[in-house]
Amino acid sequence: MPSRPSSRPSSHGSPLTGRTVVVTGAARGLGAALAREVAGRAARVAALGHEKDALEALTASLPGPALALETDVTDPAALDAAARTVRARLGPASVVIANAGIAEGGPFLASDPETWRRVVEVNLVGSAHTARAFLPDLLATAGHYLQIASLASLGAAPLMSAYCAAKAGVEAFAHSLRAEVAHHGVSVGIAYLNWLDTDMVRDADRYAVLRELRAHMPPPARRVHSAEAAATRIVRGVERRRTAVYLPGWLRLVQPVRAALPPVVLRVARRELPRIEAEAPFEDTGPLGAGGLADRAARRPDG
Repeated sequence: MPSRPSSRPSSHGSPLTGRTVVVTGAARGLGAALAREVAGRAARVAALGHEKDALEALTASLPGPALALETDVTDPAALDAAARTVRARLGPASVVIANAGIAEGGPFLASDPETWRRVVEVNLVGSAHTARAFLPDLLATAGHYLQIASLASLGAAPLMSAYCAAKAGVEAFAHSLRAEVAHHGVSVGIAYLNWLDTDMVRDADRYAVLRELRAHMPPPARRVHSAEAAATRIVRGVERRRTAVYLPGWLRLVQPVRAALPPVVLRVARRELPRIEAEAPFEDTGPLGAGGLADRAARRPDG
């Protein structure tokens, strides 16, 4: 069995050097930043997602071996095929970063049931399918699986029910998987991220209610971080096989008091939502950002 990556960066370079790293949702935003970050550590990169042209442009810009694979993470057969291609062309995966995700906002009752289901399917079921497809490689390499989660995994917010449900689900899935595979030498981490400067968040800010809800968060919690800063923090955690990565770092302080969050959110929602709704009726946003629209387009018969 190949040796597992060191738990610390080597003095001669990153433990990712020469390793195969798989990133889902890699066409843009955080996924693309993660692909660039691991490529900068001399890893071989497999970039999976929709938007073939964007994936190919990304991999062409990377300094080392890289592979672009147009893959829907909710399609187990497509993921199995991707895993075989990655194995044949780059070698078995030592790291898999389950980053693919979409979001939609608005009142639950007004949401489109198909869009609501799709958010859960991509974020939660897609992550499980990704793990299933690549776990044989991680077992062979004693590798590391990283699940991209969110502040929404720690505390749910109104008007984002599908996304919050999915992100709470991926946290539970990662905890379960970690306990299941640890004795095989496979580590599982969770990245808890707050607001990032991505198409998804920028699109959410076009809607008054979502913009106002973020504005009523405490100042540190409403700050938007760059995808590049998040990628650097996450990859450092991967190099050390961390079980948890937080951006911003203070999010780790939420863990011990997370049970107190729902009453706080409820008080703020009761106070602020009536005023916001009076100014502008709540509406269903549909898929947020270019990534959400790309996912919808990929599922159309003519997509």
